[in-house]
Amino acid sequence: MSQISYPAFPDDVSTHPLLVIDYKLIEAEDEKEIDRLWEAGTKLGFWYLKNHGVDEEANNMFQMGAETMALPLEEKMKFEQGDQGKSFGYKAAGANAVDATGRKDTVEFINIAKDDALSWPKIAHRTYPDPVQSKMETVVAPFVKKSLDVNNKLLEVLNDRLGLPAGALLQRHSDDEHSSSEARVIRNPANPPEAGQALGSHTDFGSLSFLHNRLGGLQVLVPGAETWQYIRPIPGHAICNIGDAVSIFSGGILRSNLHRVVPPPGEQRKFERWSLVFFTRPGDSVMLRPLTTESDVIAEAVSKHPKEQLDAGVTATEWFTRRIRNQRINNRKGPETWLASRGTEDNPSA
Repeated sequence: MSQISYPAFPDDVSTHPLLVIDYKLIEAEDEKEIDRLWEAGTKLGFWYLKNHGVDEEANNMFQMGAETMALPLEEKMKFEQGDQGKSFGYKAAGANAVDATGRKDTVEFINIAKDDALSWPKIAHRTYPDPVQSKMETVVAPFVKKSLDVNNKLLEVLNDRLGLPAGALLQRHSDDEHSSSEARVIRNPANPPEAGQALGSHTDFGSLSFLHNRLGGLQVLVPGAETWQYIRPIPGHAICNIGDAVSIFSGGILRSNLHRVVPPPGEQRKFERWSLVFFTRPGDSVMLRPLTTESDVIAEAVSKHPKEQLDAGVTATEWFTRRIRNQRINNRKGPETWLASRGTEDNPSA
């Protein structure tokens, strides 16, 4: 995938600023930087991350993704993820709903299981199109491993601020157990329909998301706001956000915020929009409930909220499967199907 010179992100659209967190300072356990990460994680749940050291691996993943998406649709559909609530594999444009009316999404993507990347050449979950299979060891696995290092360090820092015993969050994201953690390369076509949404409004299913994109399109709905705002892409900066699982573990202290992906603004909409994300999610058997018995900080937070808002009462894989399955157009029965796909959103109909 050759480097393209994209038009600048326009200045005449509404944007929301994010804190810029320096990963090198987080690695060095700089207290002021950790304070800023905590602020980002508890107020909006989104932040920019610089100096993360994954740019080369991300570029290689973009190239692999472009080779995969260039395959004939018939070939890609041999690896389709299906309608049973499994995420790994290929998803064609239009396979998912973006809202309760049943409008279809406009993106195609390939999801590659963390477990398959780490167990290669042994198959943990499934096989993938040839560009993925042939680069699993040289491209996918290095990206997955470095992304895990970044996300695990962030989890470690948040773990301590939550007053949890050392390693409590990492134990729930152990490589010793299969999970829904995955790498995803996403393509949205150039000049998409004006009203089309690449991805409908949602909170992320898992714990931490580590996003690399080159064009605008990501929007957030800030708490208390009624209008969506773009997140301006900054070269060399990833965008990280909190997902449902770690928000639940924290008793709602860490925020899993609504976001969506729409066509890029201005001249940028004339170009294909490529993005790459690594999702860290808990082990399949991990129960999603606040860790009140392990942290006085979390117990105090939970005492201020109705229990049913915070205790999912299901395993990570049950939570994930329900959400994936009810997004699928083939499973749609009506608006209730979309509502059944919701997570920790404050406004489930958004």
